[in-house]
Amino acid sequence: MIRILLAEDMNMVRGALVALLGMEPDIEVVSEVDHGDQILPQALAHRPDIAVLDIDLPGVDGLTAAGLLRDQLPSCRTLILTSLGRPGTLRRAMAAKVSGFILKDAPPEELARAIRKIANGERVIDPQLAMAAWDSADCPLTNREVQVLRMAAQGAEVVEIAAGLFLSAGTVRNYLTNVVTKLNARNRVDAIRKADEAGWLS
Repeated sequence: MIRILLAEDMNMVRGALVALLGMEPDIEVVSEVDHGDQILPQALAHRPDIAVLDIDLPGVDGLTAAGLLRDQLPSCRTLILTSLGRPGTLRRAMAAKVSGFILKDAPPEELARAIRKIANGERVIDPQLAMAAWDSADCPLTNREVQVLRMAAQGAEVVEIAAGLFLSAGTVRNYLTNVVTKLNARNRVDAIRKADEAGWLS
């Protein structure tokens, strides 16, 4: 029996996925959570074989949780199930060393098939997304620039960003100026849009 932890914050979607997987004779959902910060404690308690994680979760995002699982429960493989089919998001998932990455609009039987493949030690990546990631440009921003831009995208002002990242306001302004220049954007809002569309902020 393949033991699954499922993390999805939309109740109806999570319920449908649990019901779908419940029909498979060799798959059992042993834990379901709706917040990212519940993933690691539940995984440590239930010891699932695979964690099926949405990326966009409250608390801790799915990719961050995947990294925590890799460090603290390496026996648990991770499958990212997301509607964020952007090349930059896939590259972040690959960097987090997830075992699989499929889109929520994939046919239902794909999920069970992906889980079985991952349980057998294979990696599963949506083929169209893999090609898009291969063809797309790498993120030109540094990790710190991404952090600054992500906070700006959430509506934080320069002073808030500076306090949150333990930087001076002048340094934050310099980072934002660099980001606008690197992305050939008109302004900060345009830079956020470009970075978000490329999947670099998710």
